[in-house]
Amino acid sequence: MDMKKFTSPFLVKDIRVEDKFWKERIELARNEVIPYQWAALNDEIPEAAPSFCMHNFKAAVKLNNEKTAKGTAFKEPVFTPRGVEALPEDLRNPDDNFYGFVFQDSDFYKWIEAVGYLLAIHPDAELEKTADAAIDIVCEAQQEDGYLDTFYILNGKDKIFTNLRDFHELYCLGHLCEGAVAYYQGTGKRKLLDAACKFADYVGDYFGPEEGKCKGYPGHELAELALVRLYEVTGEEKYLNLSKFFIDERGKRPYYFDKEHPQDIKNDIDDLRYQYHQAHLPVREQDEAVGHSVRAVYLYAGMADVARLTNDEELFKACEILWHLVTDKKYYITGGIGSTHIGEAFSYNYDLPNDTAYAETCASIGLVFWARRMLEISPNSKYADVMERALYNGILSGMDLDGKAFFYVNPLEVNPEACHEDERIAHVKSVRQKWFGCACCPPNLARMLTSVGTYAYTESENSLFVHLYMAGAVKMNVDGNDINIKVSSNFPWSGEVKIDVSEVNSELTLALRIPAWSKGYTIDAPDAYVGEVKDGYLYLKGDWTSVSNFAISFKMETQIIQTNPLVRDNVGKVAILRGPIVYCAEEVDNGKNLHNLYVDITKPIREDKTLIDNEEVISLTLSGYRQMPIDGSGLYYEVRDDVREEVSLKLVPYYAWCNRGENEMMVWLRKA
Repeated sequence: MDMKKFTSPFLVKDIRVEDKFWKERIELARNEVIPYQWAALNDEIPEAAPSFCMHNFKAAVKLNNEKTAKGTAFKEPVFTPRGVEALPEDLRNPDDNFYGFVFQDSDFYKWIEAVGYLLAIHPDAELEKTADAAIDIVCEAQQEDGYLDTFYILNGKDKIFTNLRDFHELYCLGHLCEGAVAYYQGTGKRKLLDAACKFADYVGDYFGPEEGKCKGYPGHELAELALVRLYEVTGEEKYLNLSKFFIDERGKRPYYFDKEHPQDIKNDIDDLRYQYHQAHLPVREQDEAVGHSVRAVYLYAGMADVARLTNDEELFKACEILWHLVTDKKYYITGGIGSTHIGEAFSYNYDLPNDTAYAETCASIGLVFWARRMLEISPNSKYADVMERALYNGILSGMDLDGKAFFYVNPLEVNPEACHEDERIAHVKSVRQKWFGCACCPPNLARMLTSVGTYAYTESENSLFVHLYMAGAVKMNVDGNDINIKVSSNFPWSGEVKIDVSEVNSELTLALRIPAWSKGYTIDAPDAYVGEVKDGYLYLKGDWTSVSNFAISFKMETQIIQTNPLVRDNVGKVAILRGPIVYCAEEVDNGKNLHNLYVDITKPIREDKTLIDNEEVISLTLSGYRQMPIDGSGLYYEVRDDVREEVSLKLVPYYAWCNRGENEMMVWLRKA
């Protein structure tokens, strides 16, 4: 690996997002999402599931102030299908014990990360005041030795780090680090960053390769990538080394988790175990994406970070192998991953059911984290194509257009009657929820929306890579000269892009991604500037003294997509894409029983503008027919000609479904 060729993302504050599509969502985050989620974290939304997040921090502060200890009071919490959750008898008036899931602290850390990004681009004195007061509470909850996890502070510190497999302390450390870095970069304030460093130092004193230190690693990965962020902002190599230790130690024999849970060893000691945690094999030997999908992509993102910073070719190769295993065999067309609710996990190859899909919002977000880190090492459009698909589809579908209701699960086919009556798909909701007891997804969405500009570009010496055609501006310094680059576009609805470069005397290379969905492009830059196409990027090179602007136009036509026939659920079906947007049929436009609709792919497709909850989108109208019931035929009958009714099918962007009431939805439609 050539470290000189690695690229780096821009900080949030160094990118000006002017893109209508994304700027509206950043404004939504500022005006609606962030305030709404702060209310949820404080249990102030009556119709929403309680969080107990800030309650737990306040209870820990009270315990610290009283200087009492609960070292002998530890009580094992109750396991639920989604983790470990403790609930008070009176949900709205809890006492000073810990409540919620063991990782409840992380909800605040993700929220404060989103706030940090937002303050970097839109200073807001009132929001900063609220955030500072919240940070004061969190820091007061921290123990003198640096430990900071309210579950153990309130239940008994004698049990810390005794159940790394299940109890998420290192996961919460990771989110604390990410939130602290973002808030420091957005405001310049170090209080939360110092708290994160103090906790990371405590962890670093406890874990490591040195003799006498614990050889454990996170059950739920995230610390790996977060410690890299802490290293990059502080320059302290001990945090990078700790991340590398967690990655290198994972999956070694004898299993560390066996030491914690010897009672759970049911098979031969040599059997592979802990696939759920991606801890069944050392990471460089893993030849299949398995287990909990969010944990997996967080780990893979951390692996890519460490590979880049330590120039570890073997680790990067492992990342590449896993990338192809995921995107070639276990990846929904919407950018969703994790097809089964059992363990919120990857299933076997090509098992991609539509109606029972899990496709957790957090998993698509983690996939985007991983994609950008792969781009930093190897600018290849295959990573950016997946990143774009997930951003515009599988992530945005996780939130209502008003920013106040959320999907945890993002299926590709929904029948509300089945959601209400069939326990086998109890995980699938037909309407978005106000909040969740396990609320990892809503604040994850908030931090993604407020930092979305950082996924559009990366830079390397005198090169700018444009991965997403998000209208906005960035500034680079090349050979001591500031270069301003402005991108104008109306993505995702139009493929027309304009790029302006300030006139300078330095040589600059622009690498423009050619999207996989585009069937061609035209560019009006001078021939002398247009170079080779490599790994899906068109390279333009020049000193930019004679030309300061040019346009590139990508063909954005409707595409009819079919699946590899090994995906049993999609045989004989098609999906419709236009540019980066995946489309779906909804009952509100097409009537009930969408499974009886057939698409005639030989007929032209009409594009129209449609309003959904005051957002203008491009809808598609296709020709087709509906299979009608045959009177008196009963449940089963001998084959005969179908009774068909010609219909026009209206499709809307998948991300916007379920904003017009509860109704059926389907992405994959039968082909006539």
